[in-house]
Amino acid sequence: MSRRTATLLLASVLVALLTSGAVAARVPYVALGPGPTYNTLGEVDGKPVLEVEGRPTFPTQGHLDLTTVGVQPRLTLVEALSGWLDRDRAVVPREVVYPPGQTEQEVERQTAEQMALSQNSAVSAAARQLGFRTADVIVDRVDDGAPASGRLQAGDVLRTADGRALRDAADLRAAVTATDRGGVVRIGFERRGRPGAVDLAPQQADVDGEPRPVIGIVTREEPVDAPFEVEIRLQDVGGPSAGLMFALGILDKLDRPSLTGGRFIAGTGEISTEGRVSPIGGIPQKLIAAKAKGADAFLVPEGNCAEALLDPPSGLPLVSVGSLTEALAALEALREGEQPELCAAG
Repeated sequence: MSRRTATLLLASVLVALLTSGAVAARVPYVALGPGPTYNTLGEVDGKPVLEVEGRPTFPTQGHLDLTTVGVQPRLTLVEALSGWLDRDRAVVPREVVYPPGQTEQEVERQTAEQMALSQNSAVSAAARQLGFRTADVIVDRVDDGAPASGRLQAGDVLRTADGRALRDAADLRAAVTATDRGGVVRIGFERRGRPGAVDLAPQQADVDGEPRPVIGIVTREEPVDAPFEVEIRLQDVGGPSAGLMFALGILDKLDRPSLTGGRFIAGTGEISTEGRVSPIGGIPQKLIAAKAKGADAFLVPEGNCAEALLDPPSGLPLVSVGSLTEALAALEALREGEQPELCAAG
């Protein structure tokens, strides 16, 4: 055997060994890819994803799909390299998904808890949107010398502001803020079961570095159950990002007209009980999943718009939403053939 032949043979053996090692060796990265989507107006395993009881419901049409991200938790070097070359997947350090010191099982439990909380928030946000009270607003403290001093007391349950029923503390803050240019706010309350009302002239105070009108009280909220019950049937889906689509699905079943007008709408976003929509992770993969399923438009939390516009799927309108109210307005525009507010560059 010549020296040249021996060298080539040895090199081939080394390459084969290195390749086989790369195939088997694990690297500290995970791959994120498009996950399944679920129509909140549809069924899973022959049962409704959302079932509402306690109030009349109405027929629905179209799709309101929540979107998910698939996670491949254990990668070899070859799989990681392949993922880096695949535009539909993202390869990220393992600690992005599984923080140091936490097992995969612990992270899965946390995401399951987040999903349960998102479902509760979605029910409360939907109830609030329909005008139902979602929390009792109770006075905890009255500041000395404040507009409410001597007028309201700790323990008072605040019921109305300027004649409008308070659904929660956010309604009270909005009513007080509306007096920014002067005037009074009329607060209806209950004290030891007896009704009362006071007219208060808010004063300007420094709140987080900004002057705002206040009446000088500290309140707490005691949650009130929604006047309907919702059963959500989804397995193996975790995290808080389905909240917006759950809330829209509930509203579509409880009110008219159809929110989609028969269209295929997908989206994502964490939702608060007050209806605020917060940004989430995995937006690129969720857009890809929605496009693959045939979505006509995608509801994007406004905090995710910049990321969504980096490499958006062609032909999929990206609708910017910052609240449940904005999402409903966007769906109305789509039903009417008008253009809703889209994610804008910059």
